[in-house]
Amino acid sequence: MSLTAQNISFMARGRYLLRDVSLSLNPGEVLAVLGPNGAGKSTLLKVLAGEYSPVHGVVLQNGRDIASVPAITLAGERAVMPQATSMTFPFPVRDVVALGRSPFRKISSRQLDNALVARAIKLADIEHLADRAYPALSGGEKQRVHLARALVQVWGMTEAQPQTVAEDEAIPSNEGSHGRFLLLDEPTSGLDVSHQHALLSVARREARQNGVGVLMILHDFNQVTAYADRVAVLQSGELVAQGMVTDVMTPDLLSTVFKSPIRAIPDPVGGAVLVSQAQQLA
Repeated sequence: MSLTAQNISFMARGRYLLRDVSLSLNPGEVLAVLGPNGAGKSTLLKVLAGEYSPVHGVVLQNGRDIASVPAITLAGERAVMPQATSMTFPFPVRDVVALGRSPFRKISSRQLDNALVARAIKLADIEHLADRAYPALSGGEKQRVHLARALVQVWGMTEAQPQTVAEDEAIPSNEGSHGRFLLLDEPTSGLDVSHQHALLSVARREARQNGVGVLMILHDFNQVTAYADRVAVLQSGELVAQGMVTDVMTPDLLSTVFKSPIRAIPDPVGGAVLVSQAQQLA
């Protein structure tokens, strides 16, 4: 099962923002989406999430056209962490995280919900913020709150008893063969370096341990090479490359797409670091 875009195009105000894009997100993998500003990355994520409807093509979630699937069903199988979220009501952080359990309110127990919320709050490193009013947080703190909210949603229902759901424990799913997907739109925006890597590590662990298909829109080349399995590169609304990270993340391709000379600099601890010429001169 997968989350698949088949030849999708999307238009706004008479202009194509996406044109004939096809890709798949599979359970257990991390797919990074990369591209210059205005390339269509966030639009692609919103089409995959069902927020936007393509003018051509189809999006399939676990083999079903999302246009014909109830929103509550879609929400039970995938969670979205948007680039920016407007929430002005002074809800405590704990309650904002708990919103991720909404798709399961008729089938989940309060005990399970509370256990998963507490676990997500710990993973997102926001335990000290749990009782704070959400609007009073910084931008980076809000990002971590929405990571926790997305986690408790994508975890869905679990066969484990709440008291056995430890921080370093995989969460077995009882959702049959349906894949689960986590869509992250520029998740490291506003975060310091430590929390950027912590967030990306959590996302990758969801893929490795819990079989979640993770799609992340990123701007940092080296975060892509460190955390992703595959990468899709967009330019002017078109998919210009996709494949394994080692095949796609080459200086020649990146230099062409981003219209800036990109160099691969040897890393003293192994591998290479991708930097722009401007970064080298700075």
